[in-house]
Parts: sequence; structure tokens; C-alpha cells
Amino acid sequence: MNNAAEEVAAQAQYRFEAIGTHWQIDTAEELSPTVRQELGALIERYDQAFSRFRGDSLVSQAAREPGRYQLPPPAEQLAEFYRKLYELTDGAMTPLVGDSLSHLGYDASYSLRAGDGFLPPPSWQAAIEWQGTQLHTKLPVALDLGAAGKGQLVDLLAELLTEHGVMNFVIDASGDMFTSLSSPLSIALEHPYDASSAIGVVQLGGRNTNYRAICASASNRRNWGDGLHHVLDGGTGQPVQTVVASWVLAADAMHADGLATALFFTDHSVLQQDFDFASVRLFSDGRAEVSANFDGELFFRSDQQ
Repeated sequence: MNNAAEEVAAQAQYRFEAIGTHWQIDTAEELSPTVRQELGALIERYDQAFSRFRGDSLVSQAAREPGRYQLPPPAEQLAEFYRKLYELTDGAMTPLVGDSLSHLGYDASYSLRAGDGFLPPPSWQAAIEWQGTQLHTKLPVALDLGAAGKGQLVDLLAELLTEHGVMNFVIDASGDMFTSLSSPLSIALEHPYDASSAIGVVQLGGRNTNYRAICASASNRRNWGDGLHHVLDGGTGQPVQTVVASWVLAADAMHADGLATALFFTDHSVLQQDFDFASVRLFSDGRAEVSANFDGELFFRSDQQ
């Protein structure tokens, strides 16, 4: 961190566990009990709607009983974003991989016991109609919205803090970060094979950039067997083996989160046709690829897009 972040962090930190991961909010002043309560309630509402790990969620209900469902307002932004990423990656990135992940052992009980072979997810057209907050599931299919959902939740918490007059803060949801600070943060890019080291560093936020969020996707983050991890190809149901990690800087965390996963399936030049972001991705052969607008430093030679 730079001095601005250290100054905020030194005054107040709110740490908690939510949606299966660790969160930390650094602020200039202690958050009031009311704000903390509202943050918790927002997280609970989001989790109850979109988590495939909860049997009482709307997503789980839709997986058990195909039909028409009314989702909460954040679903409208998710629907548009996921549909565009599905098209740009030719179906490789899809929210329909929930059953495919469960088949490989990444299920609601975290059994981590893989079944035989791979289970390709159904196509969007065959499985769902999703317009705004209206979801029609035609088949028993489990949506997995984690590729962009955690980032969207970060953004929603940031909006809530701003509504309560909290103007200087950093939200860190286990690596998905958003900053409202006027000075930039120095962010290390964690090495996917060694959490104690970094492959580079980048500046996030500040007055002179539109990029206030950074998110990473890495195959080592949720890895439970030989070649088994959570980033699956929607065409085959198999874990991606060519890309091992990616980092995206964007204006908000939802787009940074989703685009970081999309980079496992296509490159920056394809995605930049529709989205404004900077990126780095690391391949299994050791190569790194950076976008031309990446304002940071890598500690080894890389290719530029």
C-alpha cells in the first residue's frame, strides 16, 4: 500500500466473513453500528438470491423447479453482462456451469469428489431466458454467478457506504478491490504459484484514472485435484489449462471480476470492443500478456496487446 491507503487503514478497519470469503473495509472513521447492520443485510439479501451453495436461494430453487422467477434488481445488470460475455467468448464463459462444477466436486457441500468425465453445460438458448429481473429456466440447471457476482456485491457495498457519507474507503473482498481514495494505491499482483511473491505491481484509483476496481482470477484459488479448478470451458465442461491467472482494472468491480474470468477464454482485443479496462494474463507456459493501457510494472518480460 502507499501512504494514502496506510493512513485510512490505520484509522479504522471492519473485517468480516461473508459469502464464503474474507472481507475488509478500510475507512477514515469507524463505521457506525447502523451502517454495519445495513452492510450485513445487503450481503444476506444478495446471497439469498444468487448463491448456488444455499438450498434456500432463488438460484437453487430455480435449479430444482424449472419455471419463471422474479429476481432482485441487481439481476438486470448481471443478465446483460453475462449475455455479452457469453457471445464474445462463443459460449465458453457461461453462468450455466453450476452443475458442471458440482459434477467435478465443487458442489454445495464442498465434497471435492469428482465424478467420471466432464459434464458440458447446456446452451443458453436451451436452458434459460433471462431478461432483466425475469428468469425463465427451461431445464433443471444451476446458475453459477460467481464470476461477476462477488464484484457486483463489492460495488453495491461501495454505493451503500457513499449513501451514508463515507467518502474515503477501500473494500477488499479477498482480492476483489474497490477504492474511493483520491490518491492511488500500489497493488501487488500475486504470483499464482507462490502467494508470498508477486509478478508485478499496478496503481489503482486516484484522481487521474477511471479505474477504481481491480479483480483477479486464478486457477489456483479454488483448486482441489489434478487439473481441477473452478474456471470451466462452457463448451466442454473442462477446466481451462492454457491460462492460469488474470488481472483486470476497470471502473467498477463487477466488470473487473467478470472480465478477469473472460480472459481465460479470449484476449483483451476481443473484449475491449465492448468494455473499457486494462489487463494482464499469465499463461501456463510462463508467458505474460498485458494490454497497452496497463499502467503498471511486471517483473519479467511480457507480450503487449
